[in-house]
Order: sequence, then C-alpha cells, then structure tokens
Amino acid sequence: MAREEKTPIIYLLAMATICLLMISARQKANAQSMDCLNGTLPNACTYLPVMVSLGEEIPPAVYNAIPVDGPAIDRPPAEHGDLNLALRGYQAVTATLALININGPTDSDAPQLDGLFAEPRLPNFTETYQVHDWDWMCGENGCRGEPLTQRQVTLLGIEAAPGEPIHIPSRNPEIYSSGYKALVLYAEAERITLVYTRQDTAAFGYVAHLEDVEVDPSLLALYQELDAAGRDQLPALRNGERLGYAGSTTLKVAIRDTGTFMDPRSQKDWWMDY
Repeated sequence: MAREEKTPIIYLLAMATICLLMISARQKANAQSMDCLNGTLPNACTYLPVMVSLGEEIPPAVYNAIPVDGPAIDRPPAEHGDLNLALRGYQAVTATLALININGPTDSDAPQLDGLFAEPRLPNFTETYQVHDWDWMCGENGCRGEPLTQRQVTLLGIEAAPGEPIHIPSRNPEIYSSGYKALVLYAEAERITLVYTRQDTAAFGYVAHLEDVEVDPSLLALYQELDAAGRDQLPALRNGERLGYAGSTTLKVAIRDTGTFMDPRSQKDWWMDY
C-alpha cells in the first residue's frame, strides 16, 4: 500500500504569508491611488502595480502623472475624433515602403520614431494608409469624413517583434521636470495617443497615435483613473520608458504637427539619423 504523503507544514505557512503580503500591498497601492486622485499627493501621482514572484523577481512598471496645463477636453475622450484614432479609421494605399525626402523647414526637436524601440533602429516599412478626416459639424461629436489626401501617407505600418517593448517616439524638450516628454491623451488596450505638451488637446504641438500596441495594463489603469477623476492630471512618459508591447509583427504610427497629419516616412523630420 502506498504511503500517504502530507503537505509539509512549512510550505503551507509560506504560501499563507505570501497571500497576506499580496493583500496588504494591494490595499496600500489602492490607498495611494486614492490619495493621488484626491489631490493629497503634490504635483504628480505614481501608480505602482504589485508584482509577486516565487521565482525570478520582475521589476514592476512605475507610471507617473503630471498636472495638465489648461482646461480638460470638452467631450468624452472615447468619442473625440482627435484623440481616438479608431473613430476616424483609415484605408490602405499603395505607396513607397521606404524613407522619402520632403522639401521644407525642419524642426531639429521633432519626435523621432526610432525611439519606439529599446535599441533605436530604422524598421522595415510594411503598410501605408490614409487617415480619414473628421467632420466636427456632423452630429454631437462629429463624424468620419473622407480620407485625408494632402499627403500620400498619414499612417505607417512598421515591422516589430510580437511582444517587443514599445516606448514613446523620443524627443529632447521636457514638458515637465524630471525628464517627462509626452502626455497620454488617450489609451485603450490596443491604442494610445500621446501629445508633446501638457495641454489636454491634439490641436497644438506634436501628437503621436500608436495602433496595434498592447498598452501596459498599469499605464491603462492609471489613465482610466485620472480620466474618471476629471483629467486635472494625466500620465506622462519619458524617453525610453516602456508604454506597452508590440501586439503583432506590425505596429502602426501616425504623427501630427499642430493638428495636421504628417507623412511618417519623412526622413528629415522623423528619422533624422538615417
């Protein structure tokens, strides 16, 4: 007859201790989040997700929020045609899958799209699209218009490795102390909109839309909390700070300047080192 093996008491005690630590840490994180939203933490709030591992320790992602300069947007962000690119939509076009030369002035401090990757690189271009216009006079929040044709391409598919960490397009000027470069204007599970100012609008400065990106759940949770609290603060990101991961072999990116969708293939503007 086989001997019945009993679970060692030390193992049970260890597992019970870990469970208690996880509950305590979560309660502390929730309390800190409420302090942030209630304004009891000065200047910026931090969202620190709890991660417990019985094996190799994985550093948790830490995301901060900074004060917004000026009023909040005037309609729900998910229904805002300048924030949620899915509302506009886009259609595939046939165009050169390579860098192009465009005449005109150059801003030496424009966001650089190679900063999307942990090791900056010029990826293969895989797809080209034209984003649709947005008719603000149509309905309560506007409606989708025709494709924007002032530029041949306004949304670019670039090659990425599935699960590869993705960061903001890098830029030198700070929008807030401690190295913050971009503000999260909008986020869903698979898309994010960034602005390189502290204003809650896509009408001024540079804006980047990323599609087919798996936004880090901690960043998404912080954005949703701050949006629900009135958007007096929003998450901010530094160069090289992970915002999520590539959702497939292709990441889509659009770049705007003072509201206008630009051609993301322009070498002199968005890929200066190549």
